[in-house]
Amino acid sequence: MHVKKQLAWLLAPLASAALIAAVYQGALRQGGADELERGARQLQLMAPELESALDKFETLPYVVGLQENVAALLMQPGERARIDQVNRSLQAIARQSRVGAIYLMDRDGNTLAASNWDLPLTFVGRNFGYRPYFHEALAGRAGRFYGIGSTTSEPGYFIAQPVMQGARVLGVVAVKISLDEFAHNWAGLDDAIVLADSADVVFLSNRPEWKYRSLQALSAITQRKLASTDQYARRPITRIDGQLPPHAARRTGPLGWQLMLFPAQDRVRRVAALWALAAALVTASAIVAAWALYQRRRRLEERQAANAALQRAAGELDLRLAERTALLRQANDDLEARYATLKQTEQVLRTTQDQLVQAGKLAMLGQMAAGVTHELNQPLAAIRAFADNARTFLERGQQEQASANLTHISDASARMGAIIGQLKGFARRSDAVATVDIAQSLAASAFLLQGEFKRLGVALALPPLSSPMQLLITGDAVRIEQVFINLLRNALDAVDEAQVRAVSVTLASIDGYAVVRISDSGPGMSDSVAAHLFEPFFTTKPSGKGLGLGLAISSSIVQAMNGQLEGSNRPGGGAVFEVRLPLPEKRNE
Repeated sequence: MHVKKQLAWLLAPLASAALIAAVYQGALRQGGADELERGARQLQLMAPELESALDKFETLPYVVGLQENVAALLMQPGERARIDQVNRSLQAIARQSRVGAIYLMDRDGNTLAASNWDLPLTFVGRNFGYRPYFHEALAGRAGRFYGIGSTTSEPGYFIAQPVMQGARVLGVVAVKISLDEFAHNWAGLDDAIVLADSADVVFLSNRPEWKYRSLQALSAITQRKLASTDQYARRPITRIDGQLPPHAARRTGPLGWQLMLFPAQDRVRRVAALWALAAALVTASAIVAAWALYQRRRRLEERQAANAALQRAAGELDLRLAERTALLRQANDDLEARYATLKQTEQVLRTTQDQLVQAGKLAMLGQMAAGVTHELNQPLAAIRAFADNARTFLERGQQEQASANLTHISDASARMGAIIGQLKGFARRSDAVATVDIAQSLAASAFLLQGEFKRLGVALALPPLSSPMQLLITGDAVRIEQVFINLLRNALDAVDEAQVRAVSVTLASIDGYAVVRISDSGPGMSDSVAAHLFEPFFTTKPSGKGLGLGLAISSSIVQAMNGQLEGSNRPGGGAVFEVRLPLPEKRNE
Protein backbone atom coordinates (compact mmCIF):
# COMPACT_ATOMS: atom_id res chain seq x y z
CA MET A 1 0.00 0.00 0.00
CA HIS A 2 2.85 2.35 0.86
CA VAL A 3 4.57 1.57 -2.48
CA LYS A 4 1.36 2.42 -4.35
CA LYS A 5 1.16 5.80 -2.64
CA GLN A 6 4.79 6.58 -3.48
CA LEU A 7 4.14 5.60 -7.12
CA ALA A 8 1.07 7.85 -7.19
CA TRP A 9 3.14 10.81 -5.93
CA LEU A 10 5.77 10.10 -8.60
CA LEU A 11 3.13 10.03 -11.36
CA ALA A 12 1.40 13.23 -10.14
CA PRO A 13 3.89 15.67 -11.82
CA LEU A 14 3.61 13.75 -15.09
CA ALA A 15 -0.18 13.88 -14.95
CA SER A 16 -0.05 17.60 -14.12
CA ALA A 17 2.25 18.28 -17.07
CA ALA A 18 -0.10 16.36 -19.37
CA LEU A 19 -3.08 18.34 -18.03
CA ILE A 20 -1.30 21.66 -18.54
CA ALA A 21 -0.31 20.65 -22.07
CA ALA A 22 -3.90 19.63 -22.83
CA VAL A 23 -5.20 22.97 -21.50
CA TYR A 24 -2.65 24.84 -23.63
CA GLN A 25 -3.62 22.96 -26.78
CA GLY A 26 -7.33 23.40 -26.09
CA ALA A 27 -6.91 27.12 -25.44
CA LEU A 28 -4.80 27.38 -28.58
CA ARG A 29 -7.55 25.79 -30.67
CA GLN A 30 -10.31 27.82 -29.05
CA GLY A 31 -8.30 31.04 -29.29
CA GLY A 32 -7.64 30.38 -32.97
CA ALA A 33 -11.33 29.76 -33.58
CA ASP A 34 -12.26 32.96 -31.73
CA GLU A 35 -9.71 34.94 -33.73
CA LEU A 36 -11.05 33.54 -37.00
CA GLU A 37 -14.60 34.46 -35.97
CA ARG A 38 -13.41 37.98 -35.07
CA GLY A 39 -11.58 38.18 -38.39
CA ALA A 40 -14.73 37.17 -40.27
CA ARG A 41 -16.68 39.94 -38.52
CA GLN A 42 -13.96 42.44 -39.36
CA LEU A 43 -14.02 41.38 -43.02
CA GLN A 44 -17.79 41.97 -43.04
CA LEU A 45 -16.99 45.62 -42.32
CA MET A 46 -13.95 45.93 -44.60
CA ALA A 47 -15.42 44.30 -47.71
CA PRO A 48 -18.34 46.76 -48.16
CA GLU A 49 -15.91 49.66 -47.70
CA LEU A 50 -13.71 48.29 -50.51
CA GLU A 51 -16.70 47.57 -52.77
CA SER A 52 -18.04 51.08 -52.15
CA ALA A 53 -14.70 52.59 -53.19
CA LEU A 54 -14.81 50.59 -56.45
CA ASP A 55 -18.51 51.22 -57.19
CA LYS A 56 -18.10 54.97 -56.64
CA PHE A 57 -16.29 55.34 -59.96
CA GLU A 58 -18.12 52.58 -61.87
CA THR A 59 -20.10 55.00 -64.08
CA LEU A 60 -17.40 57.66 -64.46
CA PRO A 61 -15.95 56.38 -67.79
CA TYR A 62 -19.47 55.96 -69.17
CA VAL A 63 -20.37 59.56 -68.29
CA VAL A 64 -17.10 60.84 -69.77
CA GLY A 65 -17.85 58.93 -72.98
CA LEU A 66 -21.16 60.81 -73.36
CA GLN A 67 -19.35 64.12 -73.98
CA GLU A 68 -19.70 65.31 -77.56
CA ASN A 69 -16.05 66.32 -77.89
CA VAL A 70 -14.96 62.76 -76.97
CA ALA A 71 -16.98 61.16 -79.78
CA ALA A 72 -15.91 63.94 -82.17
CA LEU A 73 -12.23 63.26 -81.44
CA LEU A 74 -12.66 59.53 -82.09
CA MET A 75 -14.20 60.31 -85.47
CA GLN A 76 -11.51 62.90 -86.33
CA PRO A 77 -8.45 61.78 -84.29
CA GLY A 78 -5.93 64.09 -85.97
CA GLU A 79 -7.48 67.45 -85.02
CA ARG A 80 -5.00 69.09 -82.61
CA ALA A 81 -7.38 71.70 -81.19
CA ARG A 82 -9.91 69.04 -80.23
CA ILE A 83 -7.17 66.83 -78.73
CA ASP A 84 -6.09 69.74 -76.52
CA GLN A 85 -9.71 70.39 -75.56
CA VAL A 86 -10.34 66.75 -74.58
CA ASN A 87 -6.99 66.58 -72.70
CA ARG A 88 -7.93 69.54 -70.54
CA SER A 89 -11.47 68.29 -70.02
CA LEU A 90 -10.21 64.87 -68.84
CA GLN A 91 -7.65 66.59 -66.60
CA ALA A 92 -10.36 68.70 -64.93
CA ILE A 93 -12.62 65.67 -64.41
CA ALA A 94 -9.73 63.60 -62.96
CA ARG A 95 -8.82 66.32 -60.49
CA GLN A 96 -12.42 66.86 -59.42
CA SER A 97 -13.14 63.12 -59.00
CA ARG A 98 -9.68 62.42 -57.49
CA VAL A 99 -8.81 59.46 -59.67
CA GLY A 100 -5.36 58.48 -60.90
CA ALA A 101 -5.99 59.02 -64.60
CA ILE A 102 -8.69 59.18 -67.30
CA TYR A 103 -7.76 58.40 -70.89
CA LEU A 104 -9.40 57.87 -74.29
CA MET A 105 -8.38 55.10 -76.72
CA ASP A 106 -9.37 54.40 -80.31
CA ARG A 107 -10.49 50.97 -81.53
CA ASP A 108 -6.84 49.86 -81.92
CA GLY A 109 -5.98 50.69 -78.29
CA ASN A 110 -3.99 53.86 -79.10
CA THR A 111 -4.41 56.58 -76.48
CA LEU A 112 -5.63 59.81 -78.13
CA ALA A 113 -6.10 61.97 -75.01
CA ALA A 114 -5.42 61.62 -71.28
CA SER A 115 -5.75 63.57 -68.08
CA ASN A 116 -1.96 63.28 -67.56
CA TRP A 117 -1.16 64.73 -70.98
CA ASP A 118 1.21 67.32 -69.45
CA LEU A 119 3.25 64.86 -67.33
CA PRO A 120 6.51 63.16 -68.38
CA LEU A 121 4.91 59.69 -68.05
CA THR A 122 1.77 60.58 -70.02
CA PHE A 123 -0.53 57.91 -71.47
CA VAL A 124 -0.96 59.88 -74.73
CA GLY A 125 0.45 57.90 -77.65
CA ARG A 126 0.59 54.63 -75.67
CA ASN A 127 -1.16 51.49 -76.86
CA PHE A 128 -3.14 49.48 -74.29
CA GLY A 129 -4.85 47.16 -76.71
CA TYR A 130 -3.38 44.12 -74.93
CA ARG A 131 -5.19 44.88 -71.66
CA PRO A 132 -8.29 42.76 -70.90
CA TYR A 133 -10.36 45.79 -69.89
CA PHE A 134 -9.86 47.24 -73.40
CA HIS A 135 -11.18 44.09 -75.09
CA GLU A 136 -14.18 43.95 -72.75
CA ALA A 137 -15.10 47.58 -73.50
CA LEU A 138 -14.49 47.11 -77.24
CA ALA A 139 -17.06 44.29 -77.10
CA GLY A 140 -19.60 46.77 -75.67
CA ARG A 141 -19.29 45.72 -72.02
CA ALA A 142 -17.80 47.30 -68.92
CA GLY A 143 -14.14 46.28 -68.55
CA ARG A 144 -12.44 45.91 -65.18
CA PHE A 145 -8.83 45.04 -64.40
CA TYR A 146 -6.20 45.43 -61.69
CA GLY A 147 -2.54 45.58 -62.59
CA ILE A 148 0.73 47.51 -62.57
CA GLY A 149 0.78 50.39 -65.06
CA SER A 150 3.17 49.74 -67.94
CA THR A 151 3.85 53.50 -68.24
CA THR A 152 4.01 54.70 -64.63
CA SER A 153 4.87 51.34 -62.96
CA GLU A 154 2.20 52.23 -60.40
CA PRO A 155 -0.56 49.68 -59.64
CA GLY A 156 -4.20 50.58 -59.97
CA TYR A 157 -7.75 49.42 -60.63
CA PHE A 158 -8.92 50.10 -64.19
CA ILE A 159 -12.58 50.61 -65.26
CA ALA A 160 -13.37 50.95 -68.97
CA GLN A 161 -16.56 51.72 -70.91
CA PRO A 162 -17.19 51.87 -74.67
CA VAL A 163 -17.93 55.15 -76.45
CA MET A 164 -20.97 54.33 -78.55
CA GLN A 165 -22.47 55.86 -81.68
CA GLY A 166 -25.71 53.99 -81.98
CA ALA A 167 -24.73 50.30 -81.96
CA ARG A 168 -21.16 51.05 -83.10
CA VAL A 169 -18.20 51.26 -80.68
CA LEU A 170 -16.07 54.30 -81.55
CA GLY A 171 -13.48 53.84 -78.84
CA VAL A 172 -12.91 53.22 -75.14
CA VAL A 173 -12.71 55.51 -72.07
CA ALA A 174 -10.74 54.10 -69.12
CA VAL A 175 -10.30 55.30 -65.53
CA LYS A 176 -7.40 54.30 -63.27
CA ILE A 177 -8.01 54.25 -59.48
CA SER A 178 -5.37 53.79 -56.78
CA LEU A 179 -6.09 51.42 -53.86
CA ASP A 180 -2.95 52.37 -51.90
CA GLU A 181 -5.11 54.12 -49.27
CA PHE A 182 -6.45 50.74 -48.12
CA ALA A 183 -2.93 49.33 -47.69
CA HIS A 184 -2.02 52.46 -45.73
CA ASN A 185 -5.04 51.99 -43.44
CA TRP A 186 -4.15 48.32 -42.88
CA ALA A 187 -0.51 49.09 -42.03
CA GLY A 188 -1.20 49.64 -38.32
CA LEU A 189 -3.01 46.30 -37.79
CA ASP A 190 -1.35 43.35 -36.06
CA ASP A 191 -3.28 40.95 -38.27
CA ALA A 192 -2.08 40.33 -41.81
CA ILE A 193 -4.60 41.62 -44.41
CA VAL A 194 -4.40 40.31 -47.96
CA LEU A 195 -6.32 41.16 -51.15
CA ALA A 196 -5.75 38.51 -53.85
CA ASP A 197 -7.07 38.26 -57.40
CA SER A 198 -8.99 35.35 -58.90
CA ALA A 199 -5.65 33.62 -59.68
CA ASP A 200 -4.68 33.77 -55.95
CA VAL A 201 -2.00 36.41 -56.59
CA VAL A 202 -1.65 38.88 -53.68
CA PHE A 203 -1.62 42.44 -55.03
CA LEU A 204 -2.48 44.44 -51.87
CA SER A 205 -1.37 43.68 -48.30
CA ASN A 206 0.02 45.19 -45.12
CA ARG A 207 2.82 42.60 -45.32
CA PRO A 208 5.22 43.88 -48.03
CA GLU A 209 6.95 40.48 -48.30
CA TRP A 210 3.64 38.89 -49.46
CA LYS A 211 2.90 41.43 -52.21
CA TYR A 212 2.95 40.05 -55.77
CA ARG A 213 3.27 36.48 -54.52
CA SER A 214 0.70 33.71 -54.84
CA LEU A 215 -1.20 31.81 -52.20
CA GLN A 216 -0.48 28.60 -54.10
CA ALA A 217 1.73 27.52 -56.97
CA LEU A 218 0.48 28.95 -60.29
CA SER A 219 -0.23 26.72 -63.24
CA ALA A 220 1.55 27.25 -66.55
CA ILE A 221 -1.71 28.47 -68.12
CA THR A 222 -2.16 31.10 -65.42
CA GLN A 223 1.45 32.27 -65.78
CA ARG A 224 1.04 32.65 -69.54
CA LYS A 225 -2.19 34.60 -69.02
CA LEU A 226 -0.49 37.00 -66.58
CA ALA A 227 2.39 37.47 -69.02
CA SER A 228 0.07 38.15 -71.97
CA THR A 229 -1.81 40.90 -70.11
CA ASP A 230 1.35 42.28 -68.45
CA GLN A 231 -0.78 42.45 -65.29
CA TYR A 232 2.12 42.57 -62.86
CA ALA A 233 4.81 44.05 -65.13
CA ARG A 234 6.18 40.55 -65.89
CA ARG A 235 7.35 40.08 -62.32
CA PRO A 236 8.05 36.46 -61.36
CA ILE A 237 5.12 35.34 -59.20
CA THR A 238 6.30 32.78 -56.62
CA ARG A 239 4.36 31.03 -53.91
CA ILE A 240 4.47 32.41 -50.36
CA ASP A 241 6.99 30.43 -48.34
CA GLY A 242 5.71 27.89 -45.83
CA GLN A 243 2.19 26.87 -44.98
CA LEU A 244 -0.34 29.67 -44.67
CA PRO A 245 -1.70 30.09 -41.12
CA PRO A 246 -5.46 29.80 -40.46
CA HIS A 247 -7.38 32.74 -41.89
CA ALA A 248 -10.79 34.21 -42.61
CA ALA A 249 -11.69 34.97 -46.24
CA ARG A 250 -14.46 36.79 -48.08
CA ARG A 251 -15.16 37.27 -51.77
CA THR A 252 -15.46 40.92 -52.81
CA GLY A 253 -15.51 43.10 -55.90
CA PRO A 254 -16.77 42.40 -59.42
CA LEU A 255 -13.54 40.56 -60.35
CA GLY A 256 -13.92 37.83 -57.71
CA TRP A 257 -11.14 39.06 -55.40
CA GLN A 258 -10.45 37.40 -52.05
CA LEU A 259 -10.18 39.63 -48.98
CA MET A 260 -8.32 37.57 -46.34
CA LEU A 261 -7.39 38.20 -42.72
CA PHE A 262 -4.66 36.17 -40.99
CA PRO A 263 -4.97 36.55 -37.19
CA ALA A 264 -1.73 37.27 -35.36
CA GLN A 265 -0.65 33.88 -33.97
CA ASP A 266 1.45 35.51 -31.24
CA ARG A 267 -1.73 36.87 -29.69
CA VAL A 268 -3.35 33.42 -29.78
CA ARG A 269 -0.28 31.82 -28.20
CA ARG A 270 -0.17 34.45 -25.44
CA VAL A 271 -3.78 33.74 -24.51
CA ALA A 272 -3.15 29.98 -24.56
CA ALA A 273 -0.06 30.46 -22.36
CA LEU A 274 -2.15 32.39 -19.83
CA TRP A 275 -4.67 29.54 -19.72
CA ALA A 276 -1.83 27.04 -19.28
CA LEU A 277 -0.39 29.15 -16.47
CA ALA A 278 -3.79 29.24 -14.77
CA ALA A 279 -4.05 25.47 -15.12
CA ALA A 280 -0.54 25.09 -13.65
CA LEU A 281 -1.50 27.23 -10.68
CA VAL A 282 -4.70 25.25 -10.09
CA THR A 283 -2.82 21.95 -10.43
CA ALA A 284 -0.10 23.10 -8.04
CA SER A 285 -2.75 24.16 -5.55
CA ALA A 286 -4.45 20.77 -5.86
CA ILE A 287 -1.16 18.91 -5.34
CA VAL A 288 -0.34 20.99 -2.29
CA ALA A 289 -3.83 20.42 -0.91
CA ALA A 290 -3.59 16.68 -1.57
CA TRP A 291 -0.15 16.55 0.04
CA ALA A 292 -1.50 18.40 3.07
CA LEU A 293 -4.43 15.97 3.31
CA TYR A 294 -2.06 13.05 2.98
CA GLN A 295 0.17 14.34 5.78
CA ARG A 296 -2.82 15.05 7.96
CA ARG A 297 -4.08 11.51 7.57
CA ARG A 298 -0.65 10.16 8.47
CA ARG A 299 -0.56 12.29 11.59
CA LEU A 300 -4.08 11.18 12.54
CA GLU A 301 -3.06 7.52 12.13
CA GLU A 302 0.08 8.00 14.20
CA ARG A 303 -1.68 9.94 16.99
CA GLN A 304 -4.84 7.87 17.49
CA ALA A 305 -3.55 6.76 20.87
CA ALA A 306 -2.22 10.18 21.81
CA ASN A 307 -3.38 12.09 24.86
CA ALA A 308 -6.06 14.75 25.11
CA ALA A 309 -3.59 17.54 24.38
CA LEU A 310 -2.80 16.07 21.02
CA GLN A 311 -6.55 15.64 20.38
CA ARG A 312 -7.10 19.34 21.21
CA ALA A 313 -4.36 20.24 18.73
CA ALA A 314 -6.09 18.12 16.08
CA GLY A 315 -9.38 19.89 16.89
CA GLU A 316 -7.73 23.28 16.42
CA LEU A 317 -6.43 22.12 13.05
CA ASP A 318 -9.98 21.06 12.04
CA LEU A 319 -11.25 24.47 13.10
CA ARG A 320 -8.70 26.24 10.93
CA LEU A 321 -9.63 24.08 7.98
CA ALA A 322 -13.29 24.94 8.53
CA GLU A 323 -12.44 28.66 8.61
CA ARG A 324 -10.56 28.36 5.34
CA THR A 325 -13.45 26.46 3.81
CA ALA A 326 -15.81 29.23 4.92
CA LEU A 327 -13.51 31.80 3.37
CA LEU A 328 -13.48 29.84 0.14
CA ARG A 329 -17.27 29.56 0.22
CA GLN A 330 -17.54 33.30 0.84
CA ALA A 331 -15.16 33.96 -2.03
CA ASN A 332 -17.30 31.74 -4.25
CA ASP A 333 -20.44 33.66 -3.24
CA ASP A 334 -18.66 36.95 -4.01
CA LEU A 335 -17.71 35.65 -7.45
CA GLU A 336 -21.33 34.65 -8.14
CA ALA A 337 -22.54 38.10 -7.05
CA ARG A 338 -19.98 39.79 -9.30
CA TYR A 339 -21.03 37.60 -12.20
CA ALA A 340 -24.68 38.57 -11.67
CA THR A 341 -23.65 42.25 -11.56
CA LEU A 342 -21.68 41.77 -14.77
CA LYS A 343 -24.72 40.25 -16.53
CA GLN A 344 -26.87 43.14 -15.34
CA THR A 345 -24.30 45.66 -16.59
CA GLU A 346 -24.19 43.90 -19.94
CA GLN A 347 -28.00 44.18 -20.22
CA VAL A 348 -27.85 47.90 -19.37
CA LEU A 349 -25.16 48.35 -22.03
CA ARG A 350 -27.30 46.68 -24.69
CA THR A 351 -30.32 48.79 -23.72
CA THR A 352 -28.20 51.96 -23.89
CA GLN A 353 -26.90 51.02 -27.31
CA ASP A 354 -30.49 50.56 -28.58
CA GLN A 355 -31.43 53.94 -27.15
CA LEU A 356 -28.45 55.58 -28.86
CA VAL A 357 -29.48 54.13 -32.20
CA GLN A 358 -33.01 55.49 -31.72
CA ALA A 359 -31.63 58.86 -30.63
CA GLY A 360 -29.56 59.03 -33.80
CA LYS A 361 -32.72 58.49 -35.88
CA LEU A 362 -34.62 61.20 -33.96
CA ALA A 363 -31.69 63.61 -34.38
CA MET A 364 -31.79 63.18 -38.14
CA LEU A 365 -35.57 63.78 -38.19
CA GLY A 366 -35.04 66.84 -36.02
CA GLN A 367 -32.40 68.19 -38.37
CA MET A 368 -34.76 67.82 -41.36
CA ALA A 369 -37.61 69.50 -39.50
CA ALA A 370 -35.34 72.33 -38.41
CA GLY A 371 -34.17 72.81 -42.01
CA VAL A 372 -37.77 73.11 -43.26
CA THR A 373 -38.53 75.70 -40.56
CA HIS A 374 -35.42 77.73 -41.43
CA GLU A 375 -35.97 77.66 -45.19
CA LEU A 376 -39.69 78.55 -45.07
CA ASN A 377 -39.41 81.55 -42.69
CA GLN A 378 -38.27 83.91 -45.48
CA PRO A 379 -41.02 83.06 -48.05
CA LEU A 380 -43.61 83.19 -45.22
CA ALA A 381 -42.40 86.66 -44.23
CA ALA A 382 -42.64 87.76 -47.87
CA ILE A 383 -46.19 86.37 -48.17
CA ARG A 384 -47.16 88.20 -44.98
CA ALA A 385 -45.75 91.50 -46.30
CA PHE A 386 -47.39 91.14 -49.74
CA ALA A 387 -50.73 90.22 -48.12
CA ASP A 388 -50.66 93.36 -45.91
CA ASN A 389 -49.83 95.51 -48.95
CA ALA A 390 -52.58 93.89 -51.03
CA ARG A 391 -55.15 94.63 -48.34
CA THR A 392 -54.03 98.27 -48.24
CA PHE A 393 -54.23 98.58 -52.04
CA LEU A 394 -57.72 97.03 -52.03
CA GLU A 395 -58.89 99.53 -49.40
CA ARG A 396 -57.55 102.33 -51.59
CA GLY A 397 -59.17 100.87 -54.71
CA GLN A 398 -55.83 100.25 -56.40
CA GLN A 399 -56.80 96.97 -58.03
CA GLU A 400 -53.75 96.70 -60.31
CA GLN A 401 -51.25 97.00 -57.42
CA ALA A 402 -53.28 94.55 -55.32
CA SER A 403 -53.33 92.06 -58.20
CA ALA A 404 -49.55 92.37 -58.55
CA ASN A 405 -49.08 91.65 -54.84
CA LEU A 406 -51.35 88.63 -55.06
CA THR A 407 -49.22 87.40 -57.96
CA HIS A 408 -46.15 87.82 -55.76
CA ILE A 409 -47.92 85.83 -53.01
CA SER A 410 -48.67 83.04 -55.50
CA ASP A 411 -45.04 83.01 -56.67
CA ALA A 412 -43.76 82.89 -53.08
CA SER A 413 -46.18 80.04 -52.29
CA ALA A 414 -44.92 78.13 -55.31
CA ARG A 415 -41.38 78.81 -54.14
CA MET A 416 -42.27 77.38 -50.70
CA GLY A 417 -43.43 74.18 -52.41
CA ALA A 418 -40.17 74.05 -54.34
CA ILE A 419 -38.17 74.60 -51.12
CA ILE A 420 -40.02 71.76 -49.39
CA GLY A 421 -39.29 69.51 -52.36
CA GLN A 422 -35.63 70.49 -52.26
CA LEU A 423 -34.98 68.39 -49.10
CA LYS A 424 -35.31 65.26 -51.24
CA GLY A 425 -32.86 66.82 -53.66
CA PHE A 426 -30.14 66.80 -50.96
CA ALA A 427 -30.35 62.97 -50.85
CA ARG A 428 -30.33 62.33 -54.60
CA ARG A 429 -29.46 64.09 -57.83
CA SER A 430 -31.97 66.73 -58.84
CA ASP A 431 -33.83 66.38 -62.12
CA ALA A 432 -34.61 70.13 -62.33
CA VAL A 433 -31.39 70.95 -64.19
CA ALA A 434 -31.55 73.86 -66.64
CA THR A 435 -29.61 76.89 -67.86
CA VAL A 436 -29.67 79.54 -65.11
CA ASP A 437 -28.80 83.24 -65.48
CA ILE A 438 -26.83 84.15 -62.34
CA ALA A 439 -27.79 87.84 -62.48
CA GLN A 440 -31.50 86.98 -62.69
CA SER A 441 -31.17 84.51 -59.79
CA LEU A 442 -29.52 87.24 -57.69
CA ALA A 443 -32.32 89.66 -58.58
CA ALA A 444 -35.00 87.08 -57.75
CA SER A 445 -33.34 86.29 -54.43
CA ALA A 446 -33.00 89.97 -53.48
CA PHE A 447 -36.64 90.52 -54.42
CA LEU A 448 -37.86 88.37 -51.49
CA LEU A 449 -35.67 90.33 -49.07
CA GLN A 450 -36.04 93.87 -50.43
CA GLY A 451 -38.72 94.68 -47.87
CA GLU A 452 -36.38 93.71 -45.01
CA PHE A 453 -33.57 95.81 -46.51
CA LYS A 454 -35.84 98.86 -46.82
CA ARG A 455 -37.34 98.40 -43.35
CA LEU A 456 -33.92 98.18 -41.69
CA GLY A 457 -32.43 100.93 -43.81
CA VAL A 458 -29.70 98.74 -45.33
CA ALA A 459 -28.35 99.71 -48.75
CA LEU A 460 -28.21 96.79 -51.21
CA ALA A 461 -26.07 97.04 -54.36
CA LEU A 462 -26.76 94.40 -57.06
CA PRO A 463 -25.17 93.87 -60.48
CA PRO A 464 -27.47 95.31 -63.20
CA LEU A 465 -29.59 92.90 -65.22
CA SER A 466 -28.76 94.88 -68.38
CA SER A 467 -25.03 94.19 -68.05
CA PRO A 468 -23.46 92.98 -71.34
CA MET A 469 -21.74 90.14 -69.41
CA GLN A 470 -24.36 87.41 -69.12
CA LEU A 471 -23.15 84.46 -66.99
CA LEU A 472 -25.13 81.28 -67.63
CA ILE A 473 -24.57 78.09 -65.66
CA THR A 474 -26.19 74.68 -65.62
CA GLY A 475 -27.99 73.85 -62.37
CA ASP A 476 -31.17 73.97 -60.30
CA ALA A 477 -32.52 77.54 -60.21
CA VAL A 478 -34.42 76.99 -56.93
CA ARG A 479 -31.33 75.72 -55.11
CA ILE A 480 -29.11 78.50 -56.49
CA GLU A 481 -31.56 81.17 -55.40
CA GLN A 482 -31.83 79.53 -51.97
CA VAL A 483 -28.06 79.88 -51.53
CA PHE A 484 -28.22 83.58 -52.41
CA ILE A 485 -31.18 84.13 -50.06
CA ASN A 486 -29.29 82.52 -47.15
CA LEU A 487 -26.18 84.63 -47.80
CA LEU A 488 -28.16 87.88 -48.22
CA ARG A 489 -30.10 87.12 -45.04
CA ASN A 490 -26.88 86.54 -43.09
CA ALA A 491 -25.38 89.76 -44.49
CA LEU A 492 -28.51 91.66 -43.44
CA ASP A 493 -28.18 90.29 -39.88
CA ALA A 494 -24.44 91.11 -39.81
CA VAL A 495 -24.98 94.89 -40.36
CA ASP A 496 -27.80 95.15 -37.81
CA GLU A 497 -25.71 97.16 -35.32
CA ALA A 498 -23.14 98.66 -37.74
CA GLN A 499 -22.82 102.42 -38.23
CA VAL A 500 -22.62 102.06 -42.02
CA ARG A 501 -25.26 99.54 -43.05
CA ALA A 502 -24.61 98.32 -46.56
CA VAL A 503 -24.52 95.03 -48.48
CA SER A 504 -22.96 94.77 -51.93
CA VAL A 505 -23.10 91.96 -54.51
CA THR A 506 -20.62 91.63 -57.37
CA LEU A 507 -20.63 89.18 -60.29
CA ALA A 508 -17.60 88.18 -62.37
CA SER A 509 -16.22 85.42 -64.59
CA ILE A 510 -12.86 84.06 -63.36
CA ASP A 511 -11.01 81.00 -64.72
CA GLY A 512 -14.13 79.30 -66.06
CA TYR A 513 -16.24 80.02 -62.94
CA ALA A 514 -19.09 82.41 -62.27
CA VAL A 515 -17.96 84.17 -59.08
CA VAL A 516 -20.52 85.89 -56.82
CA ARG A 517 -19.23 87.92 -53.87
CA ILE A 518 -21.64 89.12 -51.17
CA SER A 519 -19.96 91.63 -48.83
CA ASP A 520 -21.30 93.41 -45.75
CA SER A 521 -20.16 96.35 -43.61
CA GLY A 522 -20.59 94.46 -40.35
CA PRO A 523 -17.95 93.66 -37.70
CA GLY A 524 -16.66 90.54 -39.52
CA MET A 525 -16.00 87.08 -38.04
CA SER A 526 -13.72 85.95 -35.22
CA ASP A 527 -11.27 83.07 -35.76
CA SER A 528 -13.36 80.76 -33.58
CA VAL A 529 -16.47 81.46 -35.66
CA ALA A 530 -14.63 81.03 -38.97
CA ALA A 531 -13.36 77.60 -37.89
CA HIS A 532 -16.94 76.26 -37.50
CA LEU A 533 -18.63 78.38 -40.17
CA PHE A 534 -20.19 75.55 -42.24
CA GLU A 535 -20.93 73.08 -39.42
CA PRO A 536 -24.62 72.19 -38.92
CA PHE A 537 -26.38 73.83 -35.92
CA PHE A 538 -23.47 76.25 -35.34
CA THR A 539 -24.79 79.81 -35.06
CA THR A 540 -23.85 83.10 -33.42
CA LYS A 541 -27.40 84.42 -33.58
CA PRO A 542 -29.59 84.73 -30.45
CA SER A 543 -31.99 81.93 -29.62
CA GLY A 544 -34.97 81.94 -31.93
CA LYS A 545 -33.21 83.77 -34.79
CA GLY A 546 -31.38 80.91 -36.40
CA LEU A 547 -30.80 77.15 -36.24
CA GLY A 548 -27.29 77.17 -37.71
CA LEU A 549 -28.35 75.22 -40.82
CA GLY A 550 -28.33 77.91 -43.53
CA LEU A 551 -24.61 77.91 -44.36
CA ALA A 552 -24.34 74.12 -44.00
CA ILE A 553 -27.19 73.58 -46.47
CA SER A 554 -25.84 76.27 -48.84
CA SER A 555 -22.40 74.65 -48.83
CA SER A 556 -23.96 71.26 -49.67
CA ILE A 557 -25.91 72.79 -52.59
CA VAL A 558 -22.83 74.51 -54.04
CA GLN A 559 -20.62 71.42 -53.64
CA ALA A 560 -23.27 69.28 -55.40
CA MET A 561 -22.83 71.59 -58.42
CA ASN A 562 -19.02 71.14 -58.33
CA GLY A 563 -18.59 74.63 -56.93
CA GLN A 564 -17.14 76.18 -53.77
CA LEU A 565 -18.54 78.37 -51.00
CA GLU A 566 -16.05 80.27 -48.83
CA GLY A 567 -16.30 82.95 -46.17
CA SER A 568 -13.66 85.36 -44.88
CA ASN A 569 -13.09 88.86 -43.48
CA ARG A 570 -12.47 91.84 -45.77
CA PRO A 571 -9.29 93.87 -45.20
CA GLY A 572 -11.35 97.05 -44.76
CA GLY A 573 -13.80 95.44 -42.33
CA GLY A 574 -16.87 93.30 -42.63
CA ALA A 575 -17.30 89.79 -44.03
CA VAL A 576 -17.44 88.50 -47.61
CA PHE A 577 -18.86 85.20 -48.87
CA GLU A 578 -17.75 83.97 -52.28
CA VAL A 579 -19.75 81.50 -54.40
CA ARG A 580 -17.89 79.88 -57.32
CA LEU A 581 -20.00 77.92 -59.83
CA PRO A 582 -18.49 76.29 -62.96
CA LEU A 583 -19.45 77.75 -66.33
CA PRO A 584 -20.19 75.34 -69.21
CA GLU A 585 -17.18 74.78 -71.44
CA LYS A 586 -17.38 76.43 -74.86
CA ARG A 587 -17.36 73.95 -77.72
CA ASN A 588 -15.94 74.59 -81.18
CA GLU A 589 -18.62 75.16 -83.79
